[in-house]
Amino acid sequence: MTAPMQVAYQDVLRVWREADAIPEIEHAWLFDHLMPIGGDPDGPVLEGWTLLSALAAQTRRLRLGVMVTSNRFRPPAMLAKIATTVDVVSGGRLDLGIGVGSRPHPPEAHREYAAHGLPFHDTAQAVENLAEACTVIRRLWTEEKPFDFHGVHHHLTGAFGNPKPVQRPHPPILIGGSASATLRVVAEHADLWNIPGGDIDDVVRRSALLDRYCAEIGRDPASITRSIHLPVSYDAPGTTRAAIAEALGAGFPHIVLGLSAPYPADVARWLTDEVISRSAAPVLM
Repeated sequence: MTAPMQVAYQDVLRVWREADAIPEIEHAWLFDHLMPIGGDPDGPVLEGWTLLSALAAQTRRLRLGVMVTSNRFRPPAMLAKIATTVDVVSGGRLDLGIGVGSRPHPPEAHREYAAHGLPFHDTAQAVENLAEACTVIRRLWTEEKPFDFHGVHHHLTGAFGNPKPVQRPHPPILIGGSASATLRVVAEHADLWNIPGGDIDDVVRRSALLDRYCAEIGRDPASITRSIHLPVSYDAPGTTRAAIAEALGAGFPHIVLGLSAPYPADVARWLTDEVISRSAAPVLM
């Protein structure tokens, strides 16, 4: 994962092109913020989906996505069209990462809503909105005739998606989040679930809660791939390898490694040699 803040386009492109040539690296990810959440608060940030489309055109093998899209930023029908375009440009390599949007932490993330004229609704409304958004997006990706949708938060008349994504029935949906209300949305809509690493005991508890929510609606919990985000230490790669081993042992095979900027020269090769090849299983960037 290369967060596109405090960096230039050429910095991110260099890392992704390098990673695209290394089979051990399976995925690459951006984030979805409109202003920096670290470093210089007035520093540069590139918009995630626009950048993702550009990188999709510059790569050939990597699966790719935004970890994770703020559902507060874009209407779901617009996001479905954007995501379809990226799937087409990439030749069917998109994973749709989506979540409720910025939580109370980091507080720097809240200013981007007022700065861009975007509303910031309470958490309960935002979670309901996410569930409706996932429904709308999936229907636009799969239904062959126009439809109307009248939910609590979204109302569409004559909605129709054309073209459809390359991937059928649709690109995988990854939902990120850890709150119990969000996990209920994960149980209903997600193909993958991502959570930030840290307290592994808490991660395991939340995974067990997701299992319970799946059982309540009759879904096989094993049908949702467990994904975890782990920061990479350039100075102490052994720490990162230990975190990977811990995550794998906890049942999280989909591992996203966060690279901090500035990116060292040949960082994708270094990651492969010092972290991936010396870990128990392939991991993702």
